[in-house]
Amino acid sequence: MDSNALKAFLAIVDQGSFSEAAEQLHLTQPAISKRLAALENQLDTTLVDRSHRQIRLTESGTRLLPHARKILDEIHNARIALSPDSGLIEGELQIIASHHIGLHHLPNWLRRFKREYPQVSINLQFLESDAAYAQMRKRNAELAFVTLSDSMAPSFNVLAHWPDPMAFVVSADHPLASLKKPGLPDLAEHPALLPDTSTSTYRVVSRLFLEANLSLHSQMPTNYLETLKMMTSVGLGWSVLPLRMVDRSLKVLEGVSASGTEPEHRVTRMLGAIGLTDRQAGNAAKALLSIVQEEEERPV
Repeated sequence: MDSNALKAFLAIVDQGSFSEAAEQLHLTQPAISKRLAALENQLDTTLVDRSHRQIRLTESGTRLLPHARKILDEIHNARIALSPDSGLIEGELQIIASHHIGLHHLPNWLRRFKREYPQVSINLQFLESDAAYAQMRKRNAELAFVTLSDSMAPSFNVLAHWPDPMAFVVSADHPLASLKKPGLPDLAEHPALLPDTSTSTYRVVSRLFLEANLSLHSQMPTNYLETLKMMTSVGLGWSVLPLRMVDRSLKVLEGVSASGTEPEHRVTRMLGAIGLTDRQAGNAAKALLSIVQEEEERPV
């Protein structure tokens, strides 16, 4: 099976159109159609139903899809295995980063990486973590830096990880700011500014309130932590944000517990780098991962 034909098939499926697939592979639309037709002729079956506006896989196309990804993964792994063992680090590295990691972690990594490995060209996308997982499944990046999930599929491999301590915060003039040791019942009386319900941060905070039999009044959810920080800083509610983001515009609520007298609740999420289990990381990816691990082990 021709690998270029398989790439064309996957690009059509992932992009949902022949024209966008052609653009992704830097081909003309007739050229990508020709590659798909050649693959269908070789397999003696129709893979894509062209009778509708939207791209639809036939039953044969659906069966081929996981095998096509696996075949290209093995070709990728073979190239890495057969490359000269010289430690040469060059070429293009495609990575994805969540917006928070991109703002508060990535600059230090990339500054050092570009200094030490100037021959590597970095292709960077900023996406929310859920979208990053989806793009990784499509092989649109070699690494993704995201908030790690307990429900992560086994097709993903955690290649680096570090804790991201968080804190309950309010603005300096918020009513909660004057309390010496607020409890969850105090917070329950005020609006909460939190990420979407699908995020690990929301689930952790929601569980605390559920176990205390308290209502959580979450308003205006957004996954952009900088937006949550701004809304919190102007007094629209309390939030839970990474300690790395806390500045003079926010006040940390110390000792937040179930009642105000019990041990403090500490909220931490895990950030990390993920790759695909069946797809080996190249030299450039390994070099970046080494820098990430070293930088994240340094005291903040």
